Amino acid sequence: MEVKALTKFARMSDKKVREITWEIQGLNAAEALERLRLVPRKSARLVAKTLASAIANAENNNGLAAANLTVKSAVVNQGITFRRFRPVARGSAHPIRKRTSHISIVLSDEK
Repeated sequence: MEVKALTKFARMSDKKVREITWEIQGLNAAEALERLRLVPRKSARLVAKTLASAIANAENNNGLAAANLTVKSAVVNQGITFRRFRPVARGSAHPIRKRTSHISIVLSDEK
C-alpha cells in the first residue's frame, strides 16, 4: 500500500531541496528520517517534516507499521515565484525572485 504526503509552497528553491531528496530515495523511512536530522540545512528540515507527516499518515490512517515503510519516491517540483523589485541607481529597479517548491513523498510497505 502507498501513502503520500505533500508540502506545497515551501519557501525554498526546488534545486536546493532536490539535492536532499536524492539522498533518501529507496531507504527505510526511519533511517531516512534519522539521516535528515543530521543534515544542517533548511531543506533537510522541510523534507523531514514532510517525511514525518507521511509516516504519521501511514500509521494513523492506514494502520501500517513505521518499521516496514520505505521511501518509494521523493519528488520536488517548482512552485510559484514571488517577484519583488529592489531600487538601484538612476531610478531603475532590479528584480528579485523568491522561489517556492512543492515536496511530495510516497511511502510503500511493499518490497
